[in-house]
Amino acid sequence: MLRENINDLIALAAVAEERSFTKAAARLNVSQSALSHTIKGLEKRLGLRLLTRTTRSVAPTLEGEDLLATLNPCFEKIEARLQALNDSQDQPTGTVRIVGVEYAIETILWPKLSPVLKQYPSVNIELVMDYGYTDLASSQCDAGVRYGDQVSDGMISMRIGPDERMICVGAPDYFDVAGVPQAPQDLTDHRCINLRLSTHGALYAWEFEDQDGNEINVKVQGQACFNTIHPVMRAAVDGHGLALVPDRLAAPEIAAGRLRTCLEDYSPAFPGFHLYYPSRQRPSSAFQVVLDALRHKD
Repeated sequence: MLRENINDLIALAAVAEERSFTKAAARLNVSQSALSHTIKGLEKRLGLRLLTRTTRSVAPTLEGEDLLATLNPCFEKIEARLQALNDSQDQPTGTVRIVGVEYAIETILWPKLSPVLKQYPSVNIELVMDYGYTDLASSQCDAGVRYGDQVSDGMISMRIGPDERMICVGAPDYFDVAGVPQAPQDLTDHRCINLRLSTHGALYAWEFEDQDGNEINVKVQGQACFNTIHPVMRAAVDGHGLALVPDRLAAPEIAAGRLRTCLEDYSPAFPGFHLYYPSRQRPSSAFQVVLDALRHKD
């Protein structure tokens, strides 16, 4: 009977963990209708209702929870053993998929992971650019990158980059004509280059902090708007207004004299990029290689 039901039990565990047929189907790479049919068949054979379904969520019944309490430790032991066998190979093997913003991919992920591909031919790395707070399960990503103060609870977090600062910059010609803002509130009188966030479709409110540590958020206006940070900085270099960009990104343009800074006293440092992944995830040999390569060294 176990041989007949093992795939169905795996499907049950996935639905219970994801609390969603849609997410579980994506994780198992099957259609939602096929997954629903599988669960209904398992329930019919056992003569038990294992899941409670509503229009918004899915949750195990008492009988389902009792069954999963037995199954999950067994699955974890099997997975751990399979992983140990995989790790015993001479070369790390597997694919690691990481989601992050373009700035993190270009300045941290790719520079650190490019040598990994050359050193380990059996390791594959996929980097996915997304400015939204991507759900790892639904996107089928192994890990994501966010600033340290934005990592969700329940995730393992590892620093992969230095602290960051967002600084206000503009072209010298712009400052010559429009003047230099002395406080964040002055930005409402300036042309600014907006960044639209994909998570809610809203414009990013520029964030500052006064000398007492109080937050100051300013909604700015201007003719130009982008949904990634690199063209925001390019528009500032071209004289279309002020931009709020990471200091490491703007450093070469500042050094070359194409950009100047302002409001630096209102731009504190904050925790830099961190890699995050589910606490239940057991690192594969490929994932462990990626962790070692990305770990930030002071």
